[in-house]
Amino acid sequence: MRTIEWDDEKEVVKLIDQTSLPVAYKIVECTRLDELIDAIKRLKVRGAPALGVAGAFGVVLACKNVRNEPELKAELEKLTKARPTAINLSYGVNRALQAAMCGRTPQEMRSYALEEAKRLAEEDSAVNRKIGEYGSELLDDGDVVLTHCNAGRLACVDWGTALGVIRTAIEQGKRIEVIASETRPLNQGSRLTAWELLQDKIPVTLITDSMSAKVMRDGKVDKVLVGADRVVKEGVFNKIGTYMHAVVAKVHKIPFYVAAPLSSFDTKRSYKEVEIEERSPEELIFFEGKQIAPLDVKVYNPAFDFTPFELIEAMITEKGVVRPDTLA
Repeated sequence: MRTIEWDDEKEVVKLIDQTSLPVAYKIVECTRLDELIDAIKRLKVRGAPALGVAGAFGVVLACKNVRNEPELKAELEKLTKARPTAINLSYGVNRALQAAMCGRTPQEMRSYALEEAKRLAEEDSAVNRKIGEYGSELLDDGDVVLTHCNAGRLACVDWGTALGVIRTAIEQGKRIEVIASETRPLNQGSRLTAWELLQDKIPVTLITDSMSAKVMRDGKVDKVLVGADRVVKEGVFNKIGTYMHAVVAKVHKIPFYVAAPLSSFDTKRSYKEVEIEERSPEELIFFEGKQIAPLDVKVYNPAFDFTPFELIEAMITEKGVVRPDTLA
């Protein structure tokens, strides 16, 4: 199945539980908005494009139990605050909400919202394919690509952004290998990216985040390719650790690319205006339920960091490859 989709028969949102991977493949069904919000906060569904679709489907769930527009907007405010850094969540909510407002009854509102949410899901799949087509031109036969976190189909409805570029290049007959950084503290690189690539029989080597400087200095990396949670006028927000890879790539003259749909662009906003989500200290103090740090240690755990455009060779979008100096 897709990473996230609507089940017409059960009238629920179905999504792959990404917290269970790679040990188990589980499907979560959300019948209520609070269940979907919980799934988002717990990262059962994650990745900017997937969150956009989740937001749209959340409007459909919210329409079940509200009687008027003020009630609906109050419920959806809780949804948009579930993860504040990625802009796609609010983008999906706003698109489905605007569609819902065309309805005169709760049932009509829900019907219009569902139609728009499904349209957004189909658009996401098509957009990722276009990103793959444009981005594949930047990859050469034999390239080894370093990637961070998970910007594959698990971060989208299907195909993926950064990993979609790699998939498309391989479809074209290019030999591409991937180095995946584990992406601490929740290991989306090791748990999700490595799992995805092995499913598709794409060669992948797993490294710790702190090894990226060594593999780049050793000449083991030809390109760095990541996704984005929000693109502002000075640069890109992405999973914590992205900035580190970009700095190292710049030093070693390795092209650093960002693949992102235009729905992630928020270029009227400055990076100083964006709230960076801070996650629970338990994510660093515990690992798989086992304590790995003192319980009373002070913890700083931002989920994202900011990479300025001067470290980025190009942005890959569904409209083509964009040089950062055209966005500044």
